[in-house]
Amino acid sequence: MTQNSDARERVLEVAERLFGERGYNAVTLRDIAEEVGIKHASLYHHVPAGKEALFVEVTERNLHRHRHGLNEAVTQPWLDFRGKLRAAADWLLSQPPLDLLRMTSSDMPSIQTETAERLTRLAYAVLREPVQQVLEQAQAAGLIRTDKHLTLVSLSFVTLIQGIHAIPMQFVQRSQAEIVDDVVDLFLEGLGVQK
Repeated sequence: MTQNSDARERVLEVAERLFGERGYNAVTLRDIAEEVGIKHASLYHHVPAGKEALFVEVTERNLHRHRHGLNEAVTQPWLDFRGKLRAAADWLLSQPPLDLLRMTSSDMPSIQTETAERLTRLAYAVLREPVQQVLEQAQAAGLIRTDKHLTLVSLSFVTLIQGIHAIPMQFVQRSQAEIVDDVVDLFLEGLGVQK
């Protein structure tokens, strides 16, 4: 790996983290350059197409990493249905959260419409498809019975797990693994409310 590619990789890592934490509109190329430790003008050597192109590149990179990680988590042959959901949850929580609400309401309206639509479709597919596949397999095996649309159920699961990132752990006083177990159990068994 050349020095140039190492420097560009550092730019991509910092840009991905800052865009993920703050969103597209709150991050400037100057912010990225300062965090990397280079001059603002030098940043254009690594990202000549500018801020939007950099945002798109790091968002796609992040989503492809999520796709690979989630697929890897849910395809372990020794895991049962519940274990696959726990593995998906564990993987999601091992990553910085994807703020889909901010992404769709703030980030995407700030970039080119076609690109925004493509990234939005990609984000929801990447997060939904592995979980939906697990649910469809469980449904086919008779492990779950639902008349609910599995796309909505899958996205609800991902949203529920992503929300764990926002829980102040000092109020919960449980390990992340215990929280995941509780959330997966809640998701699968509900609250047990009697009709």
